[in-house]
Amino acid sequence: MPTFYFDVSHAIDVHDWIIEHSGGLAGTKNIGQLESVLEHVQNDFYYPSFTEKLNHLVFAVNKFHAFNDGNKRSSIVLGSYFLEINGYDYCVQDFVIKMENITVWLAESKISKELLIKLIRCIIMEEEYSETLMLELIYAVS
Repeated sequence: MPTFYFDVSHAIDVHDWIIEHSGGLAGTKNIGQLESVLEHVQNDFYYPSFTEKLNHLVFAVNKFHAFNDGNKRSSIVLGSYFLEINGYDYCVQDFVIKMENITVWLAESKISKELLIKLIRCIIMEEEYSETLMLELIYAVS
């Protein structure tokens, strides 16, 4: 099944819409950083599975600060859109709800990229977090 992607102009439009409706500083800080993320996520050698692509997208938009403001919000919305255009619309609502806290912890460097993919995988698979994963999450954020 092919993976569908979006371009940098769509990402900027989404970000600007978020800022317009929820407040913050508009604009990009480093458009090249954003272009790099959106291009790199398409590399099947580095990110062979959809989950790995989504994980990198959310992580990179959150952590690399391509936007002046709203990077956490943008990582959630762009991740949701990526899910939707690739047929994972059944889990978008759960993704948005769970990512609200997760993206904050990610931005605070409490959650690693390795833990993030485990959490995302559970959301996509519609699985409850295992006891082991819950303990890992609790340990990471405490």
